[in-house]
Amino acid sequence: MKAAIERKIIRWFHILTSIPILGYVYGPVANIPEAARMVKWVILPLVILSGCWLWLGHLARKYFKGTTRTYQVSRTKRKTI
Repeated sequence: MKAAIERKIIRWFHILTSIPILGYVYGPVANIPEAARMVKWVILPLVILSGCWLWLGHLARKYFKGTTRTYQVSRTKRKTI
Protein backbone atom coordinates (compact mmCIF):
# COMPACT_ATOMS: atom_id res chain seq x y z
CA MET A 1 0.00 0.00 0.00
CA LYS A 2 1.33 3.40 -0.88
CA ALA A 3 2.01 5.87 1.91
CA ALA A 4 -0.47 8.44 0.54
CA ILE A 5 -3.33 5.93 0.52
CA GLU A 6 -2.44 4.72 4.02
CA ARG A 7 -2.43 8.32 5.31
CA LYS A 8 -5.79 9.00 3.68
CA ILE A 9 -7.36 5.91 5.25
CA ILE A 10 -5.96 6.67 8.70
CA ARG A 11 -6.97 10.33 8.42
CA TRP A 12 -10.58 9.41 7.63
CA PHE A 13 -10.59 6.82 10.43
CA HIS A 14 -9.31 9.50 12.80
CA ILE A 15 -11.96 12.00 11.71
CA LEU A 16 -14.87 9.54 11.82
CA THR A 17 -13.95 8.08 15.20
CA SER A 18 -13.70 11.59 16.64
CA ILE A 19 -17.43 12.17 16.08
CA PRO A 20 -18.52 10.20 19.21
CA ILE A 21 -16.10 12.28 21.28
CA LEU A 22 -17.91 15.41 20.11
CA GLY A 23 -21.17 13.75 21.15
CA TYR A 24 -19.67 13.02 24.55
CA VAL A 25 -18.54 16.61 25.06
CA TYR A 26 -21.46 18.50 23.53
CA GLY A 27 -24.31 16.01 23.49
CA PRO A 28 -26.19 13.61 25.72
CA VAL A 29 -23.67 10.77 25.38
CA ALA A 30 -22.11 11.58 28.76
CA ASN A 31 -25.45 10.79 30.44
CA ILE A 32 -25.64 7.27 28.96
CA PRO A 33 -23.27 5.06 31.01
CA GLU A 34 -22.56 2.41 28.34
CA ALA A 35 -21.89 4.99 25.64
CA ALA A 36 -19.73 7.09 27.96
CA ARG A 37 -17.69 4.03 28.88
CA MET A 38 -17.27 3.14 25.20
CA VAL A 39 -16.07 6.65 24.36
CA LYS A 40 -13.65 6.80 27.30
CA TRP A 41 -12.10 3.35 27.04
CA VAL A 42 -12.31 2.40 23.36
CA ILE A 43 -12.83 5.34 21.03
CA LEU A 44 -10.58 7.90 22.72
CA PRO A 45 -7.51 5.59 22.77
CA LEU A 46 -8.13 4.72 19.10
CA VAL A 47 -8.25 8.40 18.18
CA ILE A 48 -5.07 9.07 20.14
CA LEU A 49 -3.25 6.14 18.51
CA SER A 50 -4.35 7.11 15.01
CA GLY A 51 -3.30 10.72 15.64
CA CYS A 52 0.11 9.60 16.88
CA TRP A 53 0.45 7.35 13.85
CA LEU A 54 -0.37 10.25 11.52
CA TRP A 55 2.14 12.43 13.36
CA LEU A 56 5.03 9.99 13.93
CA GLY A 57 4.20 7.03 11.71
CA HIS A 58 7.21 7.57 9.47
CA LEU A 59 9.53 7.20 12.47
CA ALA A 60 7.73 4.09 13.70
CA ARG A 61 8.03 2.51 10.25
CA LYS A 62 11.76 3.18 10.22
CA TYR A 63 12.14 1.76 13.73
CA PHE A 64 10.22 -1.45 13.00
CA LYS A 65 11.86 -1.93 9.62
CA GLY A 66 15.24 -2.54 11.24
CA THR A 67 18.13 -0.70 12.72
CA THR A 68 20.83 -1.90 10.33
CA ARG A 69 21.31 0.53 7.51
CA THR A 70 23.71 0.41 4.65
CA TYR A 71 25.33 3.40 3.09
CA GLN A 72 27.57 3.55 0.11
CA VAL A 73 31.21 4.33 0.86
CA SER A 74 32.37 4.15 -2.73
CA ARG A 75 30.99 2.77 -5.94
CA THR A 76 32.24 -0.74 -5.21
CA LYS A 77 32.02 -1.13 -1.42
CA ARG A 78 29.11 -0.94 0.97
CA LYS A 79 29.56 -0.59 4.66
CA THR A 80 26.99 -1.75 7.25
CA ILE A 81 26.48 0.23 10.40
